Amino acid sequence: MKQCSSIDDIRSEISALKKQGKTIAFVPTMGALHEGHLSLMRLAKEKADEVVVSIYVNPEQFGPNEDFEDYPRQLQDDLDACEQEGVSLVFTPNDKVMYGSGEKYFRIELDTLNEHMDGGSRPGFFEGIVLVVNKFFNIIEPDVAIFGQKDIQQFQILKQMVYEFNHNIELIAAPIARANDGLALSSRNAYLSDEERKIAPSLYRALQYVERQIKDGVMEPKLLLNHQQDELEAKGFKNDYLNVFSMKTMHPVKKLQPGNSYILAGAVYLGKTRLIDNIILDL
Repeated sequence: MKQCSSIDDIRSEISALKKQGKTIAFVPTMGALHEGHLSLMRLAKEKADEVVVSIYVNPEQFGPNEDFEDYPRQLQDDLDACEQEGVSLVFTPNDKVMYGSGEKYFRIELDTLNEHMDGGSRPGFFEGIVLVVNKFFNIIEPDVAIFGQKDIQQFQILKQMVYEFNHNIELIAAPIARANDGLALSSRNAYLSDEERKIAPSLYRALQYVERQIKDGVMEPKLLLNHQQDELEAKGFKNDYLNVFSMKTMHPVKKLQPGNSYILAGAVYLGKTRLIDNIILDL
């Protein structure tokens, strides 16, 4: 495994692999790797000859009052994990490599897809993600890129970016990796206290309950969703959102229609930790 910190170096290594006829799968991460990330790497190995992982905490996707400074960083542990998973290249740029140090004259704007869910709660979040992933795609030019379903709105937005920007890249959403009690794995779970960790899976259980009711025929789930929000608040959560969203538009839906795909998604705060989770509904 090779670690590259400059654009020239990573491009040179990837060029050499492509000259050998190798296909490239790319897994972008912000480090603090856990089993969820490792599952993406394993899927990437199934989809291409060589796996490239990026480790970069992107400042452009953090708001002014978010946890950029506190976000867990453990580069050596992450590199060791990548090597154990058979990763070929790890790209570890710094801010100057990714964004330069001079004036910027261009930016990416989003329309509609980022108005709700995480985009509604975190202004500028998806603009920062689209910017950095677009740059990664231009630098690495992978054949396949692997993302996690936990960040389903991110995946749908990036899929649209690939279509509109004409990237010749296949995007794959890997299933959500979960702990034994159902909690979706996340680097931010490290912020949870022992007591918070015990009740954290309640978000997923709330989603599962609503999913069962919808599958039993409830097509207007507003009252169900409101009740589950009340239940979560009673357990100590602070609700951000809990709703059913259109898979296509990322907008909330009041009445579900058979034959369509939806995202049942929630975001809550537990102490200082923000948890997100979702279930895809194919009706």
